[in-house]
Amino acid sequence: MRAIFDLTGADRLTFLQGMVSNDMRTLDKRDGIVWAALLTPQGKYLADFFVIALGPRLVMDIDASIAETTVKRLSMYRLRADVQIVASDLSVTCGLINAPLGALPDPRHIAMGWRYYGAAMDAPAVDWDALRVANVIPETGIELIANDTYLLEAGFERLNGVDFRKGCYVGQEVTARMKHKTELRKGLARVSVAGSAPIGTPIMAGNKQAGVLFTQSGGSGIAYLRFDWADGEMTAGDAKILALEDPC
Repeated sequence: MRAIFDLTGADRLTFLQGMVSNDMRTLDKRDGIVWAALLTPQGKYLADFFVIALGPRLVMDIDASIAETTVKRLSMYRLRADVQIVASDLSVTCGLINAPLGALPDPRHIAMGWRYYGAAMDAPAVDWDALRVANVIPETGIELIANDTYLLEAGFERLNGVDFRKGCYVGQEVTARMKHKTELRKGLARVSVAGSAPIGTPIMAGNKQAGVLFTQSGGSGIAYLRFDWADGEMTAGDAKILALEDPC
């Protein structure tokens, strides 16, 4: 389930620009859609959402499970900025083919099709989990864990969710340091899964925990791995796991 909000006020873009991981200036004076994250000062994930410009209208599209807490946190930072976040009358519909007039491409990956904001429509049947697994695209509350996930380990750079030239935002210093000063040793990757295991099952390489298994579909899954330990056959509960790639 998604929750849609209208962002109003003269400072709405500049306010978001100083808060989130992506560049909101790309939405100034033109239609478009940006995926971004809100972080803790320590650089850990709190929430992710789409920001959409529809003519003069600016809209936020967020997973309903984190909508209330995210709006409260953004409002806490608002101070004297002229920005309001209010429930919208728009709905979102997503699909892969036959995009309606006004639909926008999902900014994360071409495989994720289009997103349309307007009156409620019948959503085409799509196996979104299969697409996410095939392209290692994390989901709110599954692979993206509040106060735990780091953006670069979750693939936000590859998925157009972070901008390193936009300037300061909450958590920017840690994110930039991970980009420029360290080599990622952990992150999301696609794995083969023979069998199945509950989301969150530890992945074991011998007697060492090499990662955690998340979304699974069609014999593959998304896993968070320590890359130097994820060599050869591993296990997650009764399932057998083999690392396929580390795209982050």
